[in-house]
Amino acid sequence: MEMRADLLIVGAGMVGSALALALQNSGLEVLLLDGSPLSVKPFDEQAPFEPRVSALSAASQRILEHLGVWDGIVSRRSSPYTDMHVWDGSGTGQIHFSATSVHAEVLGHIVENRVVQDALLDRLHDCDLGLLANARLERMRRSGDDWLLTLADGRTLRAPLVIAADGANSAVRRLTGVATREWDYMHHAIVTSVRSSKPHQMTAWQRFTDNGPLAFLPLERDGQQDWCSIVWSTTPSEAERLMALDDEGFCKALERAFEGCLGTVLRVDPRLCVPLRQRHAKRYVAEGLALIGDAAHTIHPLAGQGVNLGFLDAAVLAEVLLQAAARGERLADVKVLSRYERRRMPHNLALMAAMEGLERLFQADPLPVRWLRNTGLKMVDQMPEAKALFVREALGLIGDLPALAKA
Repeated sequence: MEMRADLLIVGAGMVGSALALALQNSGLEVLLLDGSPLSVKPFDEQAPFEPRVSALSAASQRILEHLGVWDGIVSRRSSPYTDMHVWDGSGTGQIHFSATSVHAEVLGHIVENRVVQDALLDRLHDCDLGLLANARLERMRRSGDDWLLTLADGRTLRAPLVIAADGANSAVRRLTGVATREWDYMHHAIVTSVRSSKPHQMTAWQRFTDNGPLAFLPLERDGQQDWCSIVWSTTPSEAERLMALDDEGFCKALERAFEGCLGTVLRVDPRLCVPLRQRHAKRYVAEGLALIGDAAHTIHPLAGQGVNLGFLDAAVLAEVLLQAAARGERLADVKVLSRYERRRMPHNLALMAAMEGLERLFQADPLPVRWLRNTGLKMVDQMPEAKALFVREALGLIGDLPALAKA
């Protein structure tokens, strides 16, 4: 049996689901497929925090509000933060950012990926969009003007336009031969949730250690501010040593690395260790094909911007497709899809370059470099206009914003 659609979105993660919702009521026959069951479990407020979290920007919040998803996130669990404090563990340089500097209420929200995903799926199940669960892509080839996709269970799907939203290890990208530039950071990130003896004060904390950045991101449950999500980037050998420690030993090592800024680390949830690799597709589009989110680019978790870039990808691509459909253009035409690429690739590359530069700067060991970066942090901390510009960029409030990201 062959199923047909105007547009196939492969990958129902956060970014693919957002794109599908942005295209609802468009008149297009959209089919969203994923290898998972696409089911939503009842949310347990007392359940442990999910290890993987995202720092959702104001732009991402607006997109999710326009898609009717934000209320579902807030009703589950989200943790707003108003401030960010960054310092160099090898020196005296530090910098503080505040939402009040740009007259905003918050800098963003720390939200478990599972919470965002479930809120999106709830919304998807209420729409008339086509959902295909347990659909693992196995083969993909051109068939006339269409793409023909074969699933692991033998089903076939046909559409003139396919959107790859299937993550960093994208099967669509691999099967279609899209070239990438990529390199290994030679770092692993340990992620988990921890409880501390002091409240986080709705502040995102980040210390640059000799081995890599360590972030404490504020979490909130039952009004209590003593939980944080941590992202600890370090060398593979050190990550292996830390993962081998028992919970008590890990808590002590974490407390030392964080200089006890939030007091004693009292408890740690199960840990995950993730190798860090940067990847960027040389092209986001081809005839009848577009890549969004991690399928197009993966970025260092230094500033927590990965999913925010993905949501902007989805919002811009939806805007381009809807405008083209209104003009009667063929959506699969590479000339149409290139409008999306031209709007998103420069922004993504610029942010990736900035994160790469920061990561390299804080890994530099020579004394003159350490002196320069500490002096630079102190100088910027005393420049309100420069800090406000950084905050607006982090909020996603400047640049070529799609309509969904605007107030």
